[in-house]
Amino acid sequence: VIDARIGGCLIMGDRGTAKSVAVRSLADLLPEIDVVFGDAFNSSPTQPDLMGPEVLARFRAGEKIPSSKMRIPMVEVPLGTTEDRICGTIDIEKALAEGTKAYDPGLLARANRGLLYIDEVNLLDDSLVDVVLDSAAGGWNTVEREGISLTHPAKFIMIGSGNPEEGELRPQLLDRFGMACTVRTIFDKDARVTLVKNRMAHEMDPVGFAATCEEEMSALKAKIAAAQLLLPEVTMDRDLALKISGVCSLIDVDGLRGDLVVTRAAKALVAYEGRSVVEEEDIKRIIGPCLSHRLRKDPMDTMDGAFKVMLGFNKIFKGSALTDFSAALAEGIVDPAAKAKEEEAAAAAAAAAPKGKSGAWGGLPGGR
Repeated sequence: VIDARIGGCLIMGDRGTAKSVAVRSLADLLPEIDVVFGDAFNSSPTQPDLMGPEVLARFRAGEKIPSSKMRIPMVEVPLGTTEDRICGTIDIEKALAEGTKAYDPGLLARANRGLLYIDEVNLLDDSLVDVVLDSAAGGWNTVEREGISLTHPAKFIMIGSGNPEEGELRPQLLDRFGMACTVRTIFDKDARVTLVKNRMAHEMDPVGFAATCEEEMSALKAKIAAAQLLLPEVTMDRDLALKISGVCSLIDVDGLRGDLVVTRAAKALVAYEGRSVVEEEDIKRIIGPCLSHRLRKDPMDTMDGAFKVMLGFNKIFKGSALTDFSAALAEGIVDPAAKAKEEEAAAAAAAAAPKGKSGAWGGLPGGR
């Protein structure tokens, strides 16, 4: 959400892990936007590249355009939808009542300047996913229907989620998502109990439960808004950009989308943390989610994609692929008693530390 050019996110994982809940709540963290009152495309009153065709014509004619505030739109694409519903089609009601050809905006028009969410994206027809991703990449939707020829802005953050047990996406479609992450089930019994209690408390009193999170939500919203303003000032050394391309080449990432996404994601992370210069550690933290889903699939290969990406990162940035994996290699000779004591000490320290609600945002791994 700090840099929409990253290309959205694909969230895959176990069923019942609140993937959809997390996505739907994202709109609450984003600032309100200025829109032209009553416009179906959520047109900006000041930026021509974010205006629908009618508003753009009025803007060029020098008319005064009334505006209002609205929350960032969150539009969901249902599984049973059609291409006409996504792209828009002829307005039958106007055609019958007035005898004129008119455009009936689709889901892409409603999602302009907002979020477009596809739940169970791996079950949606590939051709429909392709239509949505084409618009997300280009930022425009072109409609050719029953004598209507129209182009309108379709600049949105694309988010997809699904359960990999129900089917995989084609590699061509996977590559179109900027980043990807996997959500796993929590097996810690204390955390599970806390989550269940929180869910039940929310069901009993949604307004009161939301009020307990208001301060945290406001702080996070302010941090995101500040990062969006800081992003243009963030810089990255050319040597780091060369190494990013080196990693992509080493692990055989097709095309240049991987290079672009890693660069943009690293800058967005730095802006989120209030800094202005990208460092090697920042790239390490985001390169896995940016590249792991772009690797070529080998059915005989049991190695995880994120692990391969980290091996490539260590080889290019550190000089050795196994730099950070000595602990993993020595796992079989660890003293069980000493390890148990370490775990007990860590659990005691965690219990003594102040806690937020389970599942609350705790920052990205390696955060500062």
